[in-house]
Amino acid sequence: MSERTLCVIGLGLIGGSLLRAAEGAGWKVRGMARSAAVVTAVRDAGFDATTTIEEALADDDALVALAVPLPAVVDVLPMVARHAPYCRLTDVVSVKQPVAAAVARLVPAARYVGGHPMAGTSASGWAAGSATLFTGASWVVGSDDGADPVVWAQVAGLALECGAHVVPVGTADHDAAVARVSHLPHLLAAVLASVGAGGGSLAMALAAGSFTDGTRVAGSQPELVRAMCEGNRDALLAAVDDALGRLGAARGSLASTGGLAATIQAGHLARRAFDAARDTARDNTEHIDLTAPDALARLRELGNHGARVVAVHDTCCHLELTT
Repeated sequence: MSERTLCVIGLGLIGGSLLRAAEGAGWKVRGMARSAAVVTAVRDAGFDATTTIEEALADDDALVALAVPLPAVVDVLPMVARHAPYCRLTDVVSVKQPVAAAVARLVPAARYVGGHPMAGTSASGWAAGSATLFTGASWVVGSDDGADPVVWAQVAGLALECGAHVVPVGTADHDAAVARVSHLPHLLAAVLASVGAGGGSLAMALAAGSFTDGTRVAGSQPELVRAMCEGNRDALLAAVDDALGRLGAARGSLASTGGLAATIQAGHLARRAFDAARDTARDNTEHIDLTAPDALARLRELGNHGARVVAVHDTCCHLELTT
């Protein structure tokens, strides 16, 4: 078994960074992109790459990583099913439930463990990638019941070797969380950018740090943002409703009393809690044997409470827990 061979399908920002980071960690890597120009650039950088999925999947023992936009997943999976139906399979797509459902439908024999590195920039494409993109980032590894412990360990190991720490999460919990901390921010950034532009030339001339920071991700490619936000529709609707409720309360208070203390104080405390969570001491640890009957349930429980996997040895993982 080529346990350290990785085939990355899709060589944009995330896929290209994964190819670079894995190669730097000692993996044998191969990439696939439909664009001949991208493949030429990848080869010029010293990597093995092809425009055909048949060639990319020639080593049927490789771990296959899908790094394509969500709408393209259903186009790629039938080709995976044709050329590597029993492969070890992961992905780096930002929504997990639709991918898991598509894999179950289109490549049912694949040993699938989903993933999602919480890293990126507003830039896109192969040229924007970096071997250090994932350093210090959270990398979700899907931990729903039925996941193959050997593949889980390999996907988690790959994430760790790319410089990330692993957060074990179920697909539904993942999608609900990222709707609030990733997809809603993209939507709010788009609204904020539009509102600012509506102020005309003077507003644009005066825009400074708060506007720049708040609209950074609005510079992302619109089709990529649409794919992830629309692909997480139900969870995003709940997050939007929460945001609209809070904005409505702020508007009501501003209109009636002129005060915004409650809204601003709540946001300030929430931001302080976020900063504190990042700095929380992790003095407690736990080891989990992935082959144990309750291993995945325990991983999900710990992940939902902020634990992270920092090492994997065979099918045993080591977690740091928040105090």
